Amino acid sequence: MALAREEVGLPIVTEVTDEESLPLVAKYADVLQIGTRNAQNFNLIKKVARVGKPIILKRGMSSTIEEWLMAAEYVLLEGNEQVILCERGVRGFDSYTRNILDITAVPIIKHLSHLPIIVDPSHAIGKWRYVIKTSLAAIVAGADGVIVEVHNKPKEALCDGAQSLLPEKLEVLIKNIKEIEGYVRNCG
Repeated sequence: MALAREEVGLPIVTEVTDEESLPLVAKYADVLQIGTRNAQNFNLIKKVARVGKPIILKRGMSSTIEEWLMAAEYVLLEGNEQVILCERGVRGFDSYTRNILDITAVPIIKHLSHLPIIVDPSHAIGKWRYVIKTSLAAIVAGADGVIVEVHNKPKEALCDGAQSLLPEKLEVLIKNIKEIEGYVRNCG
């Protein structure tokens, strides 16, 4: 990934899954991510916070908004104010989508916290055909950004192919976000 960063100039965001791999991951990643499975692993969260790099804190699949914000407090209490919250869906009862994307969390977080919030519709829904519209819904709701899976050959992807946009669909998404940006800024 570090070689790819040098080649294309994009920062690396990757998940830290355990304390043992933290030093190696922190050496190469620009932004450290705490995934849903570790959203309440407070020892790991505190250790990652001490590295001093920006952290994307994904919402736990069964976490309330308050529990998610309290997890972010662990980062802040370690002196790291570089926290980005990421809504990635909560567990539901319908198996048609992977999870339920909680768009309402976006304006609630904006009201309750000073922290930026992004949305990951790819992981929430698990099906590429719904990623563009839910990304736009997230932006309209006030999200500071979205993260989406993209793959030039999703059927050949080693993982997450079903939720990956083709590059041309990413272009459509970016175009649509730019078109609604002005509207969103004026919503208040």
